[in-house]
Amino acid sequence: MGPVSSREGRRWQAYGRGALVALCVVAAALNDMSFEGRHLAAVMTAALVCGTALLVPRLRWPVAPLLVTVATAWWGWPLLPLLAVALFDLAVDRRARIAVGCAVAALGANLLSYRATSLWTAQSYASTLLLPVLAVLVGLWWGGRRRLVQALAADVEHLRVESQLREEAARVAERSRIAAEMHDVLAHRLSLIALHTGVLATKGDTLPAPVVERLGLLRTASVEALTDLRDVLGVLRDPDATPAGAALTPVMRDVGELADEARAAGQHVELTTDGLPEQAPTTHRLAVHRIVQEALTNARKHADGAPVTVRIDYRPPATLVEITNPAGTPRTDTVGSGYGLVGLRERVTTLGGHLNAGPAGAGAWRVAARIPHPLGIEQDGTPT
Repeated sequence: MGPVSSREGRRWQAYGRGALVALCVVAAALNDMSFEGRHLAAVMTAALVCGTALLVPRLRWPVAPLLVTVATAWWGWPLLPLLAVALFDLAVDRRARIAVGCAVAALGANLLSYRATSLWTAQSYASTLLLPVLAVLVGLWWGGRRRLVQALAADVEHLRVESQLREEAARVAERSRIAAEMHDVLAHRLSLIALHTGVLATKGDTLPAPVVERLGLLRTASVEALTDLRDVLGVLRDPDATPAGAALTPVMRDVGELADEARAAGQHVELTTDGLPEQAPTTHRLAVHRIVQEALTNARKHADGAPVTVRIDYRPPATLVEITNPAGTPRTDTVGSGYGLVGLRERVTTLGGHLNAGPAGAGAWRVAARIPHPLGIEQDGTPT
C-alpha cells in the first residue's frame, strides 16, 4: 500500500468514526426522550462531552474511557452505545483487560444509579450484556487485523527496498566487470604497443634519428599509460580473479566457444552469425559475450533440454543479438541471484542500446539486444 492510499484510508476511517460517534450522541438523546425526556439536557451534555473525548486523539486514553464509563454508570441505557465505542477502542489498542474492567465497572455501578434509564430491566438486560461483549470481541479482531496489515505492509516495503539494493548491487557489479574487462583488453593492447616500439627502437642504427626519438616517446607513453591503467582500474577486478602479478591475457573470447561449451554440457545450441566480430567495437563484443553467456545459463536453469537459438549480427549500424528457447523443464539443483539480466541491461544501456527479455509466446523465452555503433566506425570496427 502506497503512502497516498494509506493516508486516504486513514482519512476515510476518521470520517466513519466521526459519523458513528455523532450517531451515538443522537441515539442517546432519542433514547432519553423515549423515557419522557425528563433529563434531556443532562444526558445530551454528557453524551456531547463523551463524544468529544472519543473524537479527540489526545483524549482517547485515558480520559475518554473514564468519562464514558462514569456517564454510562449513571445514565445507563442512553450512553451504552458510546461505552461500546470506548470498549472497541481499548480492545483495538491491546487494552482488553482495561476494557473488561470498564464494562464491569459501568454495568455494576449502574445498579445503584438513575433508575429510569437503568441497564438492568427485563427489556434491556440482554442488550446490556451483548453490546459490550461484542464491542470487545470486534475490537480485538480489528486490532489484530490492523496490526497484521501493518506488518505485511512493512514486509512489502522491506522487500521493495531489498530488491532495489540488489538491483543497484547488480548494476555496480556489472560496471566493475566492464571496467575489469576493458582493463584487460586495453592493457593487452598497450603492452603490444610497448613491445613493438621496443623492438623497433633496438634497430635505431638503421632508422632516422627523429623516428628513433618518436619511437622512444611512444614506448615511454605506452608504458606509463599501462601503469596508470593498472593503478586506476586494477582495483576494480574481482578479488577472486587472477592475481595482478600474472601475465595479462585478453578476455576477448569468441561466442562460438560458449556454444561449444554448452553443447559439451548437453545443450542443443544453434548459432548463426552475420558479419565479423571485428566489424563491431570491442565493448560490443564483450557485451555480446556476456549476453549469450547469461542467456545460455538461464536456459539451462529454467528450460533444461530445450534447444537454444542464438543469432548475432555484428554489421553496422548496430550490433544485434537474439537468443530464444522454447519451454523446458526447470532445474531445482541450481541457485542464482536472479539479477543477471539487471546487470546486462545496465551494460547495454551504458553503450547506448536497449535490451529486452521476456516471454515470446507458447512458453518460449527471448532475450534480444540492439547496440548502435558509434559514429565514425568503419566496417572493421576501427575508428575512421
